[in-house]
Amino acid sequence: MKYEKNRLFPFQTSDFALQTSELTPLGKFCVLFTTIVRYNMSVMSEYVLVTGGCGFIGSHFVRLQLQNYPQVKVINIDKLGYSSDPARLRDVAHDPRYTFIKADIRDKSKVLKALKRADFIVNFAAETHVDNSIKNPVPFIESNILGTFQLLEGVRMCPRLVKFVQVSTDEVYGPILDGYFKEDAPLRPSNPYSASKAAADSLAYSYFVTHRLPVTITRTTNNYGSGQFPEKVIPVFVKNALAGRPLPVYGDGLHKRCWIHARDHCSAIDLVMRKGIAGEIYHVAGDTEITNLELAKIIVGHLGKPETLIRFIDDFNVRPGHDRRYSLDASKIRSQLGWKPVVDFEKGIRETVDSYKPEAASFEHNRHKTKRRLACASAA
Repeated sequence: MKYEKNRLFPFQTSDFALQTSELTPLGKFCVLFTTIVRYNMSVMSEYVLVTGGCGFIGSHFVRLQLQNYPQVKVINIDKLGYSSDPARLRDVAHDPRYTFIKADIRDKSKVLKALKRADFIVNFAAETHVDNSIKNPVPFIESNILGTFQLLEGVRMCPRLVKFVQVSTDEVYGPILDGYFKEDAPLRPSNPYSASKAAADSLAYSYFVTHRLPVTITRTTNNYGSGQFPEKVIPVFVKNALAGRPLPVYGDGLHKRCWIHARDHCSAIDLVMRKGIAGEIYHVAGDTEITNLELAKIIVGHLGKPETLIRFIDDFNVRPGHDRRYSLDASKIRSQLGWKPVVDFEKGIRETVDSYKPEAASFEHNRHKTKRRLACASAA
């Protein structure tokens, strides 16, 4: 769709009718409002506020905005928790369009000023590791639920806001043995992490209904790519394989996950942010579904390591309630917004594994240095 800058209404009547033919009056109003505001903003700077932008997926999104949109200015709010690393964005740190604010999203006084400048807000900030949520769920409640609540309360005072995107996960639905979850499926989370995300999603949607905030929700499958925190499965497998240590595979290894590259995920979020309809949920999923055992075999195969390194671990005590399979139907975002993943899994996973080789070598070097230092201290 092309807009003419001298037109009062920046959309074609036929296009608007096509987009809104099956919507409620409120939905039609949201489409009209978003279209007009987006047009008026196209000739000026856009402020995109990203929470958790020093995290794995958030950093990919920050980079995408700065690379693809000359008019965009990114404000990155991150408390720099244990899994955040500003080094992920060292290549854009000196870009004049990039601003970093160290703050917890629960700190309303620090965050509110930045929120008031935002045209778009994308909430990546979250605690995400299932095992950690089982051991200690408190940080997940505080960050994922209370943090999202404080953001939404702050957003109510944002006069410029065009869209608030709540980034979520397929785990809020719980397991599905066959078929795919659609966006209207009931939420049945199986662990404290997914429960905290389900609660945050529900809060976000309630602010759309109650306060008419332009909220959209995206839910995705397992992400892979460079820059993931070392506790996640792919970096763990790579690090252990290179060191000749066992690759821990939970249960029988037949738990299935659908994988999508972080760049593809971020391109979908960008599309939802700019063209998605307020109040809607969009699933973002790739085309590759494999078992955890198959993933381990792919990684050791690429690294030239034997499959005998794979070790099965009883997951009952480590991860009780381990969901057997997640899967999302992403036909909605493909048909309505024209999105599709472009990174081929075989190529993407090879590039990802290779990107972790330097980190693994550095980790092993530091590990051996620490062991030698401790040995010397014991001898003394």
